[in-house]
Amino acid sequence: MARAANYDRDAALDAAMEVFWRKGYYATSLKDLEVALQMKPGSIYAAFDSKENLYLLAIERYFNLSRARFRAEAAASASPLACLAAQFQNYVDLGDGDPSRQACMLMKTLVDTKSTDPKIAQVSQNYLNDMHAEFASIFEAARTSEEISTNADPDRLARRYQANITALRVELLRGVPQADLIALAEDMAQETMQLGMTN
Repeated sequence: MARAANYDRDAALDAAMEVFWRKGYYATSLKDLEVALQMKPGSIYAAFDSKENLYLLAIERYFNLSRARFRAEAAASASPLACLAAQFQNYVDLGDGDPSRQACMLMKTLVDTKSTDPKIAQVSQNYLNDMHAEFASIFEAARTSEEISTNADPDRLARRYQANITALRVELLRGVPQADLIALAEDMAQETMQLGMTN
């Protein structure tokens, strides 16, 4: 097998992530990866072993970047609920060319591979579960600080919240008019903030 030439691994994974996210696992060809990574087929396989392994590394990178961004925003936020509510507006504010103006890569992966590639589907499911846990931890912080009722169930709230985030991102993917997206994000943010009014 050809030895991988000098390359920037992070840049290569970012490029793979972008093309896989846009086209999906099965629709992405080796030629697509050659162009995106600017690497020869032998170098791609030498560096990443297989298309499947490269995909798994790409969704791992996607998850780690998403979680790190969310944690940074949570740390800088005025309150747990404010952090969660702001996420809806953050998606609506994305520029037209931003890759995040599409459905979550993990959710797209699950839909794409659930019946055809259980290994990839399960990895994606695990990351979605981990993201659910991140949201639950913020709701737990809100409960601890008595921003929401001490009787609230952080896990249940996180599941509803994650479903709302997913729904909003599907609307972004569909190309719903911006005014409608803004209204939807405002409704979801208001619903989140109102959790604190029931305390």
